[in-house]
Amino acid sequence: MAASLAITGLEAGYGAVRILHGVSLRVGAGETVALLGTNGNGKSTLMKAVMGMVRPGAGSIVAEIDGRSHQLIGMPTEAIVDLGIAIVPEGRRLFPRLSVTENLLMGAYRKAARTRLQQNLEFCFEVFPRLAERRTQLAGLMSGGEQQMLALARALMSAPRLLLIDEPSVGLAPLMVTRTIDKIRELKESYHLTVLMAEQNFTEAIRIADRGYVIVHGAIGFEAQSRADLDNNALIRSLYLGE
Repeated sequence: MAASLAITGLEAGYGAVRILHGVSLRVGAGETVALLGTNGNGKSTLMKAVMGMVRPGAGSIVAEIDGRSHQLIGMPTEAIVDLGIAIVPEGRRLFPRLSVTENLLMGAYRKAARTRLQQNLEFCFEVFPRLAERRTQLAGLMSGGEQQMLALARALMSAPRLLLIDEPSVGLAPLMVTRTIDKIRELKESYHLTVLMAEQNFTEAIRIADRGYVIVHGAIGFEAQSRADLDNNALIRSLYLGE
């Protein structure tokens, strides 16, 4: 069974600074949902709230995994990961002085992943041949595109059911952005994942999204029920296409 996510009335921020204002969104089982927004509108804060890295002031975050509902608010990050929820953070956050293989092994934290460690490692090297070629290289010496591949693969090492991807296009050349987005679609289909992807590159994001949301100043400005809705919305054209 696939995983789903439902966020309702989420309020979150840092100290006295409120970033998210009553955010509600849902990610259905097996969907790829895009959370679109320019820098500073709260995408990363929402991702961190789901992972327990930011404590919300109000609202609800419920993940349903294998038919069981879990209220994520109040759970520590390691318990959320143990449910089968993984994040590819903005900026990749690799261990630069560890090798490719060592970074991948760091992703196999939860018990369910440790029992399939070798299988998952082989899978990652199969879908990312470049990582197989550079398995002994230090992560800090790799190109931006290679590091993004490694960050994706490290998340897969936890054998996730629900994958959060925060700004996968940041710092990449246009060709690598396209390849990265294509790889996310391939992994979602191969691994039967549910994906929430925060992205500011509208053109690339809608190529693989089933539907999406636009977040503006910490609130949902538009909910699209389909890829066509995303492509035709006036708010999106104003924010991204300058119309």
